[in-house]
Amino acid sequence: MAKPKQPKKKFSEMTPEEKKKMIIKETISWILTLGAAVLIALFIRGFVFEPVIVDGSSMLDTLHDRELMFVTKFDYIFGEPERGDVIICKYPESTKNYVKRLVGMPGDLIAIKDNIVYINGEPLDETYLTAERNDSPFYGNMDERQLGEDEYFVMGDNRDNSRDSRSSSVDTLTRNQIKGHVRFVFFPFDSMRAIE
Repeated sequence: MAKPKQPKKKFSEMTPEEKKKMIIKETISWILTLGAAVLIALFIRGFVFEPVIVDGSSMLDTLHDRELMFVTKFDYIFGEPERGDVIICKYPESTKNYVKRLVGMPGDLIAIKDNIVYINGEPLDETYLTAERNDSPFYGNMDERQLGEDEYFVMGDNRDNSRDSRSSSVDTLTRNQIKGHVRFVFFPFDSMRAIE
């Protein structure tokens, strides 16, 4: 026959030694719970998704300054970036996140003439651009260049005001500099939308 369970003692009925053991046990339990929560949050942020805030105007009119974006990371853990993706990336010599559009892929022959991007000799269909943000005589031309096997060419959608792969200080990115795929704007609430 099983022993009947002893009713739990109230804290006020415990001896000082029992109180001390209970406080230690509860403290360890809280530390383990909080530690697990922090590890799960870090895992999610590092490998699943992350909220990111837009800083600046280089992606107008697709993204606006101070909007909050939902960025997925698992896409690029299990798959590869694709031309046209809006991405979060790191520039050389920088720890800051940048948001840009992936325009040129490894092996592409890329050129810009009169503000039109040519990939392998064909004009790139960029319906997301706004004409008045893509008419600079200073940034509208780039000689043809061949991208290497781990070179990605990124540009802002506001071509007249974007520091991107056209700049010698940025140049092309490598695959490991591409950190996430921008999927959705979730704030401000009246501007929620999917990003294409």
